Amino acid sequence: MLACTRAVAAILLAIAWSADVRAAEPAGGPTSAAPPSLAALVRSHCLDCHDQTTKTAGLALDGLLGDPLPRHAEVWEKVVRKLASRQMPPKDSPRPDEREYAATLADLTGVLDRAAAASPRPGRTETFRRLNRTEYQNTIRDLLALQIDAAALLPADESSHGFDNITVADLSPSLLNRYVAAAQKISRLAVGRAPKTPAGDTFRVRPDVTQDVHLPGLPIGTRGGILIPYNFPQDGEYEVQVRLMRDRNEGVEGLNEPHELEVQLDRERAALFTVKPPPRGESDQNVDANLNTRLRATAGPHQVGVAFLKKPSSLLETMRQPLNVHFNYYRHPRIGPAVFEVSIIGPLEAEGPGDSPSRRRIFIRRPASSADEEECAREILTSLARRAYRRAVTADDVEPLVAFYRQGRREGSFDTGIEAALAAVLVSPQFLFRIERDPPGAPPRTAYALSPFELASRLSYFLWSSMPDDELLALAERGELGRPEVLEAQVRRMLADERSRSLVTNFAGQWLHLRNLESVVPDMRLFPDFDDNLRQALREETERFFASALREDRSALALLKSDFTFLNERLAKHYQIPHVYGSRFRRVPVDEASHRGGLLRHGSILTVTSYATRTSPVIRGHWVLKNIVGTPPPPPPANVPALPDNTVSSALPVRERLKQHRANAACASCHELMDPVGFALDNYDAVGRWRETEADLPIDAAGSLPDGSEFVGVAGLEDALLARPELFVQALTEKLLTFALGRGVEYYDAPAVRQIVAAARKKDYRLSELVLGIVQSTPFQMRSTP
Repeated sequence: MLACTRAVAAILLAIAWSADVRAAEPAGGPTSAAPPSLAALVRSHCLDCHDQTTKTAGLALDGLLGDPLPRHAEVWEKVVRKLASRQMPPKDSPRPDEREYAATLADLTGVLDRAAAASPRPGRTETFRRLNRTEYQNTIRDLLALQIDAAALLPADESSHGFDNITVADLSPSLLNRYVAAAQKISRLAVGRAPKTPAGDTFRVRPDVTQDVHLPGLPIGTRGGILIPYNFPQDGEYEVQVRLMRDRNEGVEGLNEPHELEVQLDRERAALFTVKPPPRGESDQNVDANLNTRLRATAGPHQVGVAFLKKPSSLLETMRQPLNVHFNYYRHPRIGPAVFEVSIIGPLEAEGPGDSPSRRRIFIRRPASSADEEECAREILTSLARRAYRRAVTADDVEPLVAFYRQGRREGSFDTGIEAALAAVLVSPQFLFRIERDPPGAPPRTAYALSPFELASRLSYFLWSSMPDDELLALAERGELGRPEVLEAQVRRMLADERSRSLVTNFAGQWLHLRNLESVVPDMRLFPDFDDNLRQALREETERFFASALREDRSALALLKSDFTFLNERLAKHYQIPHVYGSRFRRVPVDEASHRGGLLRHGSILTVTSYATRTSPVIRGHWVLKNIVGTPPPPPPANVPALPDNTVSSALPVRERLKQHRANAACASCHELMDPVGFALDNYDAVGRWRETEADLPIDAAGSLPDGSEFVGVAGLEDALLARPELFVQALTEKLLTFALGRGVEYYDAPAVRQIVAAARKKDYRLSELVLGIVQSTPFQMRSTP
């Protein structure tokens, strides 16, 4: 009884139903009553804790059995989830057999799904949702053919439900000022107006980048350095200044012999310097004082590279520490000079705006004479506004922009006028916010279909994290986008487009917590080989792995178990996989002996779910339950003591140290769920390397899932998850739906999720079928009035 009370109290909360909420739910009919299988299961397995007398967690199920099930859909959907994951009844209570579980779930979900189909409840997104930084950056790219770094212009976004695209109409004065400044800079760059005085941008190399090896993107035969995507505002000359990394005494580290430093523009050499150590007895403060060069660039996007030429050196090979560690500032003294920062200044001698991609995108027409300038401007601004506002525009939208054009034209040229109007577009709420409006006069709590333009925006920001393209807008204008065959064709076209990579970097980066790698700093004493090169390689492996599944339209289940992964030499050495050379990533076959393959074996995930000094079965178990199984444990009670050891001095394995948490009644109900899952991954250390022992004792990787399935190690965990594939596919579908809608998934979305999963099951759970099912679903295509 106590175990039942603890578990249910932690999972099922009492639902207080007010009169207006009851009115919003379907009243139900003869087919919405509790099916006999559910009534029998509740009476035989649940009423000891959940009848009118005990009301554990305030929940009395016998009091709900007499009402139509849809009236209490929120409660019954929680029951569905706990029965599906086999978390209820508790392990120490009599439990139904599998046939009874299946029959009850089929009957219960059948009633709920039929009621949902009869009375759709799509939920409600915010009317105004501000573009997040990723969406803003991608939208500028597609609107103006201009690459920007939104992180340098705008503050970080807040996250909710695991994603940062769930924002509301908050726009403080300080944030508005940032948007105004960003709009002014972007419009100047896009139009190609040079600043009154030469401007400069400085790019700094992370101090934990190892620079004695070749870095991706830079020419073969170089080491270290930095590759900078840079948009030159005008044709002309620019100065590139290079500064070298210094030690704590402001001396240049590793400058024991001459080194050659190359500056490249689009992989072509622009300058070559010889960096020499100073004469004996003199300071090396000025060794990089003359590492400056001028180069000529055309307006538009280019790549500026700075790197040292790699040369044979016995010093580099003989001075390495044990275990072939890589050197970086924090962990070891450098054995060769390294680039600290690069500044690009200019234009010093401007030659005009040139013919950049952004100017071609903006200036779809040029005035033949001063007499037709305003007509030309109106045509340009109409085209810009249509794409920027992501809908058809009227004179009421365009005329205010023409007024900004006139003001700018009075102060300068035709281009200056367009720049002023463009800046106004970029600070307009119609651009900064995704807007979904209720139909005029619609009754309260009514489901309605999105407008064609709203549907186009939902689709593009789901798959591309960017604005609709011309094809989507044209279909929306003609009212054809909502046709099922047209919508399916667009989904498949968009998934095949390069812009769908945002599903990898934006969706998967947040779902799998890959973004958290940027802030991970493992203990330098225990993991001296960990540097930014490895950090980026870990992330790249997982991104390429997810991207390949999406591109090849493989089953979602292939994410869990795989006979290949993506490696470069740096990561292969970390994993102790031989015969992989060079910085280029490539697909590499793996077997069980390599301990690599599916997501649960990726060093990126294993690292972000660890502490700086040790693994954490708790964090790893929680991560698996939340992101893979879809049954996250409840938050811990207040004032729970931390595990009293975040150091490396303990002689006991983590499994032993966690026993004290499970001995605490307040902690046991959650730790009994999380810890056994996390133990299965304990053969991987805090940076994802395979190990057989901890504290000189063999690793015990035995574990279990909340449904009671027992296994040993990561392979056993994978098999246990694949034995119930619908749990993982449902968890992934809910994550995708959250990202697609920009709101959390609620109980009334559950019928749609089940429909998506059931349809995808018929096609081997292919990822495209999950995406298509979401786009075709009621929550995606409809919205409710308040």
